[in-house]
Amino acid sequence: MNFGRTFFASLLAVIVGFGLVVMLWTMVVVGMVASFGSSPSVVVARGSVLQLDLGAMTDSPAVSPLDGFDFQRMEVVPRMTLLKTLQAVQAAAADDRIEGIYIRLGESASASLASLEEVRAELERFKESGKFVVAYQEAYSQLAYWFASVADEVYTNPAGGMEWKGLSSTLIFYKGLFDKLGVEPVVIRHGSFKSAVEPYILDRMSPENRLQYEKMTGALWGMVLEQVSASRDIPVADLQAFADGLTIDSPAAAVANGLIDDLRYEDQVTDRLAELAGTAEGEEPGIVSLGDYATQVSAPNPSAKNKIAVIYAEGTIVSGSGARGEVGSDPMVEKIRRAREDEDAVAVVLRINSPGGSALASEVMWRELELLKAEKPLIVSMGALAASGGYYIAAPADAIYANRATLTGSIGVFGLFYNVGGALKDKLGVTTDVVNTGRYADLGSAYRSPSSAELAYIQTSVEDVYTTFVGHVAEGRNMTPEAVDNIGQGRVWAGDDALEIGLIDGFGGLAEAVSLAADRVGVSGDFRIWEVTAEPSPLDALLGGLSASIRTRIMKDELGPLYNQYQNIRNVLNEGGIQARMPFAVDIQ
Repeated sequence: MNFGRTFFASLLAVIVGFGLVVMLWTMVVVGMVASFGSSPSVVVARGSVLQLDLGAMTDSPAVSPLDGFDFQRMEVVPRMTLLKTLQAVQAAAADDRIEGIYIRLGESASASLASLEEVRAELERFKESGKFVVAYQEAYSQLAYWFASVADEVYTNPAGGMEWKGLSSTLIFYKGLFDKLGVEPVVIRHGSFKSAVEPYILDRMSPENRLQYEKMTGALWGMVLEQVSASRDIPVADLQAFADGLTIDSPAAAVANGLIDDLRYEDQVTDRLAELAGTAEGEEPGIVSLGDYATQVSAPNPSAKNKIAVIYAEGTIVSGSGARGEVGSDPMVEKIRRAREDEDAVAVVLRINSPGGSALASEVMWRELELLKAEKPLIVSMGALAASGGYYIAAPADAIYANRATLTGSIGVFGLFYNVGGALKDKLGVTTDVVNTGRYADLGSAYRSPSSAELAYIQTSVEDVYTTFVGHVAEGRNMTPEAVDNIGQGRVWAGDDALEIGLIDGFGGLAEAVSLAADRVGVSGDFRIWEVTAEPSPLDALLGGLSASIRTRIMKDELGPLYNQYQNIRNVLNEGGIQARMPFAVDIQ
């Protein structure tokens, strides 16, 4: 009796103690984040210049209080969403305290090309206000230069540099590694272009995959050439010749050929900003950061009754709750239902930035979106990626907007399994044995190759999923299944081609999609934006954000440029089953 009392009392003490430690630790971390993130109220004086440094711009708003915290540097890294960035630039155009914008990119070149395209278009509209835009960078990558070329004046450091050589896409293949290890990948797919599995079964691109890569990369480079040409008044042919001849081999060459206006040090650029802003002689202009200015910008019509709901689908599509950086079917369904059942939400914009993932999870979300569409307008805004499962959930929309840099389509499915039995036996001397209650009870085993009957069984499932996928797209886009199949087969399309073949309805970003949704219900100018986010418990949000932040930081530090490849392999292997996923990880240099 005494032992039992002592044991349970000790167990209770351990549980309570652990809970108190977790609560105390949570309070410490939250307080630390708050203290690091706190800053005095920003005062924007007349004659100020808005400095545009986009940093780690994302589509969806933060859920965890740790989302913007850098544990390596022990500081809060400003996290700007695309919507906040666009709203800040729009507000600056009408703010008589802001004289102009200073583009100082910092890390923003790492943002997605499609997101940068939306901000660049907003800067074009900003210039219509008559205010100036100046850009400076110590050295420009070609994508950073493309973004900065929207400025009225573009400068670089005299000892800096500028890259201008064209776009390149490199794929990594693992077949040779698997051959050495004795691992046999088993692939079942529908779609001659469905090449997500090619890195595991080939040692180079298939002709179909090379064709789509050439088309896609060429379309993105064509967009860059056209927009730089329009901004700098340089013929496209000349810009292509500069790349082909490696003409821009120094800052001086960039100036001589009209890509850069002048070579200046940053203090000299600051003097130019002061001159343009009308600052008193000898004084520096008041420069306000984008993050600080955004805190001063109120969302339009905060008290309006009508709401345009914006739902974000950003990341790999998975079944269940999902983790950070994933679109879990459970929280996604919950957000869609909340938007459908909210009487004040008169229309919905679904912002998609996803390479796809689980076909089943995509089907679950598709059904909820169909129910929503039956009650209120549904507009899709595509970001950098809306491919495979990402297009699957876009199919029900009344209208689909994308950017020229958007990659979409990839209407196809595949299944991927591995036989590691030979590797275990030949490399490690490990063998397995099995007892089955039926002939195919161990179907999908990782320790043997599937039989022809099993392959046919799985192929039937793949074909059924593909047929369902094609049917949803045909219904949503008012096309025949045959027409969808012709542009499907797993092929990925860039924005220009997607518009031509009917996968999207027009070009435009998130702001244009919101405006279209408002027009559809006749509430233009009389609505507010409601960003529908998941609602985890505070502790779940904190601990989930902490573990994800630390894990991501460690992997990025260890893998460096190979981190994206690791993520792609991990996503493909972890999901298993039949997948509707983009056929490659895009890494354009």
